[in-house]
Amino acid sequence: MTQLMLKEGQTIPLKIKRLGINGEGIGYYKKTIVFVPGALPTEEIIVKVTAVEERFIEGEIQEIKREALERIAPPCPVYETCGGCQLQHLSYKAQLSFKKDLLKQALNKFRPKDFQDYQLLPTIGMKEPWHYRNKAQFQLREIEGEVQAGLYQAESHQLVPITDCLVQQPAITKVMNVIVALLNKYHLPIYDEQKNSGIFRTIMVRVGIQTGELQVVFITQSTKFPKKRDLLQEIQEQLPEVVSIMQNVQNKKTSIVMGDDTMHLWGKESIEEQISEVTFDLSPRAFFQLNPEQTEVLYAQAIKALDPQPYDSVVDAYCGVGTIGLSIAKKVQEIRGMDTIPAAIEDAEKNAERLGVTNTYYEVGAAERLLPQWFKEGFKPDAIIVDPPRTGLDQKLLKAILTQPPKKMVYVSCNVSTLAKDLVDLAKVYTVEYLQSVDMFPQTARCEVVVKLTKK
Repeated sequence: MTQLMLKEGQTIPLKIKRLGINGEGIGYYKKTIVFVPGALPTEEIIVKVTAVEERFIEGEIQEIKREALERIAPPCPVYETCGGCQLQHLSYKAQLSFKKDLLKQALNKFRPKDFQDYQLLPTIGMKEPWHYRNKAQFQLREIEGEVQAGLYQAESHQLVPITDCLVQQPAITKVMNVIVALLNKYHLPIYDEQKNSGIFRTIMVRVGIQTGELQVVFITQSTKFPKKRDLLQEIQEQLPEVVSIMQNVQNKKTSIVMGDDTMHLWGKESIEEQISEVTFDLSPRAFFQLNPEQTEVLYAQAIKALDPQPYDSVVDAYCGVGTIGLSIAKKVQEIRGMDTIPAAIEDAEKNAERLGVTNTYYEVGAAERLLPQWFKEGFKPDAIIVDPPRTGLDQKLLKAILTQPPKKMVYVSCNVSTLAKDLVDLAKVYTVEYLQSVDMFPQTARCEVVVKLTKK
């Protein structure tokens, strides 16, 4: 009945109880849950109702009557419109506490076996939680005759132009601004999704933090590239730190940024990065963690949880360019990895060769297909590391693990909800020793978690 009594535009008083999975404030109005972006726990606010649904209400802050002690002024000028960050208005110490609480909320929702007894360790944060991202994918738009690059506003395709992103490496921002200026100088055709016309859709820039190498990828609607020679020459002259220029074609109407076809335009085909004295080649479509500094922390925690032994054979599922597996290859008997992106597997094999590692095997394919196949062929791993996408473990892969569980398992998660859901099944055959959250994405509501599991 509460929903019937409320209308959009109406204002209501609200006390915020906690933060939700997207960093939004959560309160209750006459027992109905209310979501308010930008609100913080303990705050007493006046909310303007923006949506009334059957089971919940959405609103926006009209007035803060009582402000939380943890509230700070967000330093980014486009913070409230960009949508890339969700927690700049919350002190960093409080952000770390929130990310541990987020994990606790997810476990309470899905309730895996003995979840009340799980050891949740304090979130490991950064000393300097800014300028940490090593890759930007900025969309392009022509606005009033001028090419601009930026991110989409939350839940829309409305571009928010960005010339200085506070969570990106400064080198990336510099390169992005020069590229946009060149697109304007040469009046290059920018893709218009409504008219389905134009060529240039997205610019991707990635930097190797330890090597200083930068790669630029032009993501286009077609293979056409007008003024290519002029543009490449300008980039070489103005941006000597750029060592690789590529073109990727994405001609499908999809939210997936990059397409299947990538062409080499100039320089190297990949850039190098180093993690814990291990050097990796990164091609344009290869997955690599976005925060190299915290990646070292994350992988150190994963290795600690795995406790690798000389006799161990280890499966590195969702291996990418081989980062986690190669970090322990010299400590174990064998590493087997798989990934669906052929370029990532090529990079993993090159990375293994560069390290002089001969006990690795990599194969292109989905983990849910290859692991059962390897089991049928008689392969019995001692341990498995899984680092799945935000959707969590594929059900076929989960079934294979439950049917023939290795003695040790490490789950590296980027989504606490799908992690908690997967633990419902995994906890039937594994003991959950502890969960260690690592803040890979300061100023956002996202968090990585390393889970140590041992076979019962």
